[in-house]
Amino acid sequence: MSESTTSWPFRVAVLVPCYNEEAAVATVVADFRKALPAAEVYVYDNNSTDRTAAVAREAGAIVRSERRQGKGHVVRRMFADIEADIYVLVDGDATYDAPSASRMIDQLLDEHLDMVVGLRVDQSQAAYRRGHRIGNRLFTGFLASTFGHTFKDILSGYRVFSRRFVKSFPVLSGGFEIETEFSVYALELSLPVAEVETPYYARPEGSFSKLNTWQDGLRIFNTMLKLNRLERPLRFFSAIGILFALLSIAFGLPVVITFLETGLVPRLPTAVLSMGLMIMALLSASSGLVLDTVTRGRREMKMLAYLSQPPLGRS
Repeated sequence: MSESTTSWPFRVAVLVPCYNEEAAVATVVADFRKALPAAEVYVYDNNSTDRTAAVAREAGAIVRSERRQGKGHVVRRMFADIEADIYVLVDGDATYDAPSASRMIDQLLDEHLDMVVGLRVDQSQAAYRRGHRIGNRLFTGFLASTFGHTFKDILSGYRVFSRRFVKSFPVLSGGFEIETEFSVYALELSLPVAEVETPYYARPEGSFSKLNTWQDGLRIFNTMLKLNRLERPLRFFSAIGILFALLSIAFGLPVVITFLETGLVPRLPTAVLSMGLMIMALLSASSGLVLDTVTRGRREMKMLAYLSQPPLGRS
């Protein structure tokens, strides 16, 4: 136990969403109870078909359940139900390093942050599959190009949050794309965040990943496109408008040249198509302008919700 662990005058809650983690959950609970002895460890069972709930309870965790399948649904329930000042969110697969939680909490407090992400440093080849590593880099690059370059590991399941973040964060997704939502929310409101390197281990024997590389990767990518549309509508719809405008010019330019040379419009359907595409381009750009104003209002409401929560150290 570090010295800082005994000096935190705050309630710390460790949140562990679980689905069929009988082989690993006891280790997770024991490790975090040892690393953060003053914290309460909550395990939320998400319709497990094995003894996950019983094993977690025997290990000393407070066990609850969430019937709607998906990590996002579990996190939504956790954030709504549990009252604390600092929240540690970690997967129940025993791949994350429990002693690193103290360093992450210290940085959260010392630098007055709202989120600290565990930047995974794999300790073996089996810990971090090649497909997942490549996908993480692609998504991180996409997020940086859209919302700004802050994170190196947007899909990490190991995070420490302030109460301000948790109680103002609107959980919208239902699955593994929840990590992307955390990152976008922090970047959208320019919240103070950081990353801390932490060891990342292979799953223990008998534990299997629930993440499908292609299926969940497509869901995460779809979520990022949706968030890009919702949070950057002017850029999103302007890009569509530019595409329509270019197509309109490509179809319409030969018609205009023929008209200037002969005074005739022999390809009337092409002219109508070109005009329709240009109208769609203008409508798309106009929609982007309107939605950008709406998004600004939504962002202001999120910031007000965030500011309505007192910072750490203030009653």
